[in-house]
Amino acid sequence: MTNRVATTPGLFPLPDWAKETLSDLKGHQKGDLLSGDEGPEIVSTYADVRAELIDDQLEAGLDRVVEGQPRWDDMIAHPLTVADGVETGGIVRYYDNNNFYRDPRVVSEPTASGDVAAELSSAAEHVPDDVGLQAVLPGPYSLSELATNETDADAEAFRETIAEFLAAEVDALGAHETLFLLEPSLVEQPPADGVDAQASAAIDRVASATDADVVVHTYWGAIPEKPYAHLLDADIDAVGIDLVAGDRDDSVYNVQEYGAPDSVALGVVDGQNTLVEEPETIADRVEWFEDQLPVGDFETTYVTSNTELFYLPENKYQAKLNALAAGVEVLS
Repeated sequence: MTNRVATTPGLFPLPDWAKETLSDLKGHQKGDLLSGDEGPEIVSTYADVRAELIDDQLEAGLDRVVEGQPRWDDMIAHPLTVADGVETGGIVRYYDNNNFYRDPRVVSEPTASGDVAAELSSAAEHVPDDVGLQAVLPGPYSLSELATNETDADAEAFRETIAEFLAAEVDALGAHETLFLLEPSLVEQPPADGVDAQASAAIDRVASATDADVVVHTYWGAIPEKPYAHLLDADIDAVGIDLVAGDRDDSVYNVQEYGAPDSVALGVVDGQNTLVEEPETIADRVEWFEDQLPVGDFETTYVTSNTELFYLPENKYQAKLNALAAGVEVLS
């Protein structure tokens, strides 16, 4: 029987009070690149935010809890933007989501900062022993696509460098039950022939750095056929499938044609729409997907939002957490 797990891909919106507080502290404005050496007032504020975001998840009843990534102003590029060997570029838009971020410009081989490991360690202090802690990082393909390569390395070598950087970040993490690697670029900027195999190898390198279950979470539609097939060559435990955006039949076809890992992550809640799904709707979407497949039960189905919840107002983000947990309850 499939184990259904309510979780999210992280990156939550800042609480309203924190936006005001942080904007007043030393000229910090939402959207600024964080250098990793904030003053004590900012550090303290983010600690309070972290505790609040974890409480939101515990109160909702999620099965996996993330740190919430409130410091990730540059979204999934954040771990790179605070690394040595990386300079801050101008304002860019990574994806078509009406949000703008800083451009991480890699000028020399980036050095893992341990920034994410420190965040996860702080989060662990607030998570009960009977609740699984989930780490979140960008996947190496997406991160290499978002970054600007100003080194002498060619594109393939640059992807390998980013994979090594992320593997070092993963290696520094404390205990975690699950690792979500966020790979929207597999859908939005799919790798070409030849690059798809390199992308899979890069993901495998990062996944191999942890003993936790690794979920490669993709969203904003279905992964094209060939990159999906190559992704399965990586030693991952689950692939994320967006059942909200794009044509979900394309994702079903991929699994029917090429199979899937032992587990799957289903994006069944819209991370960018304020309409809150009913628990029964969430359960129906999960059951619909499972009913399309001849592969039998998955070991674990992660029931999640399709994208980060960063884009939502605070009250809607909280309502989506509650809906995810309630949806899994309906399925049990």
